[in-house]
Amino acid sequence: MDPTTWLAFVAAATVMLLIPGPTILLVIGQSLGGGARNAAPLVAGVALGDLTAMTLSLVGLGAILAASAAAFTALKWAGAAYLVYLGVRMWRAPVSAEAAPPLSARRAFREAYVVTALNPKGIVFFVAFVPQFLDPARPFVVQAAILVATFVTLAACNAGAYALLAGRLSGAVRRPSLRRALNRAGGAVLVAAGLTVALRRA
Repeated sequence: MDPTTWLAFVAAATVMLLIPGPTILLVIGQSLGGGARNAAPLVAGVALGDLTAMTLSLVGLGAILAASAAAFTALKWAGAAYLVYLGVRMWRAPVSAEAAPPLSARRAFREAYVVTALNPKGIVFFVAFVPQFLDPARPFVVQAAILVATFVTLAACNAGAYALLAGRLSGAVRRPSLRRALNRAGGAVLVAAGLTVALRRA
């Protein structure tokens, strides 16, 4: 994989991960209720969940790429439209963050995994997002392995950072004004990314 493409993926994935979604809300809620000691099982659950969802998504992408280059291009166009849609939804999303009662380590791991791996929006998002960084002329499996390893590592670090932040600065993390600012900043980035992909393919 070209280093420039990989760095672009790292930058884009980092921005996406910083935007609080259902998984991060779970991490924040449990860290607010149970403190930073709950971070480890939550982070492990998030990492395994993202590994599951991204692997399933990339298996589907590989099948599409092998079947038809035209279908793969069409998927990229659909992905660009989805990124714009997701950005608008994120900009307009309501904000709230309430602390949840602390869970046992096993249950915290299980819930983090289920929320991450079985979120249909997450799987669709991977299908829309990842093709922008794949080169059809290069081996798919190698590229997929690099992107999966990169994303899972970033996701685990992000979840851990949110857990520690929530444990130390619970008041700031729970403020609706901060959540709203994060939503709008992330929404703008997603819309810009979708438009950029669409114009580049025009």
